Amino acid sequence: MVSFEMNDIKKIGLGLTGFGVFFSFLGVIFFFDKGLIAMGNILFFSGVTLTIGLKSSMQFFTKRANYKGTISFGAGFFLVIIGWPILGIILEAYGFVVLFSGFWPTLAVFLQKIPILGWVFQQPYIRSFFDRYRGKRVPV
Repeated sequence: MVSFEMNDIKKIGLGLTGFGVFFSFLGVIFFFDKGLIAMGNILFFSGVTLTIGLKSSMQFFTKRANYKGTISFGAGFFLVIIGWPILGIILEAYGFVVLFSGFWPTLAVFLQKIPILGWVFQQPYIRSFFDRYRGKRVPV
């Protein structure tokens, strides 16, 4: 049975994931600085691994349906390391969307429950967009 309690390792993993996104964003803002982007990638990947666990991470990234996203994200990371950050970020962004597209329904529910901002996401036009993906299963 999978445990959904928030222990210290998961809190550290969420922090690392947040810092990874922050450093990647800074790397893009500072004209595709490959050092910041590489550090953001390492922090993001290690944060995801700590948050969902090593075994679940391996199953997630090696799942047959996720091969395209995993290879794209890995190739983008490699391109950032060797010094081609713009092409690397493009590949990583594509891999990120392919890998984590199953989480959009969960994100939609979360956004609709935010006290002030949730009102915007509960409007009929936006809600119909979110309801289209609500029945899909999260891939972890």
